[in-house]
Amino acid sequence: MSKPYVRLDKNNAAVLLVDHQAGLSSLVRDSDPDRFRNNVLALADLAKYFELPTILTTSFENGPNGPLMSELKETFPEAPYIARPGQINAWDNEDFVKAVKATGRKQLIIAGIVTEVCVAFPALSALEEGYEVFVVTDASGTFDAFTRQSAWDRMSAAGAQLMTWFGVACELHRDWRNDIEGLGTLFANHIPDYRNLINSYTTVQNSK
Repeated sequence: MSKPYVRLDKNNAAVLLVDHQAGLSSLVRDSDPDRFRNNVLALADLAKYFELPTILTTSFENGPNGPLMSELKETFPEAPYIARPGQINAWDNEDFVKAVKATGRKQLIIAGIVTEVCVAFPALSALEEGYEVFVVTDASGTFDAFTRQSAWDRMSAAGAQLMTWFGVACELHRDWRNDIEGLGTLFANHIPDYRNLINSYTTVQNSK
């Protein structure tokens, strides 16, 4: 039985960036390292573009998991930053849950490392508490495709929607007429082929 189409709403969505840490990044083998990093930063840029409340969290960062990606701190200098002392499931950390609830948003866009733990555990926990969860698959990474698929199956079966950062951006934006240049720039900064498309469009517009 099909489920109703629940759209992302920029006025009701928040972004949770979970454990995008230097040490954990070395475990990501289901995606090309450069492409994966680009996707994470694209998600961060779209969160900033749409002015979505964003929460950063790390797990045991003083240990082998390492520090948060520096670009994320730079992009969100004022965002809640929850350095969990040991909880594997971010939802087990009281400060993290408080930060989520403080946004007042009911749609949670989640990405992180590694997919079957740092993404799946809080996603499942949030679903249990009545949130709508959207997992950004290409900004989340893990050991291999088999592990990734197992995580996707588990989250999808529980009610999470699986999306890419590009799909998230388009669904939030709704209509190109809202801001052609802004969305086009976002895409051009992270998709080389789209940069060619936007350059072509700009050239035509300027020649009129």
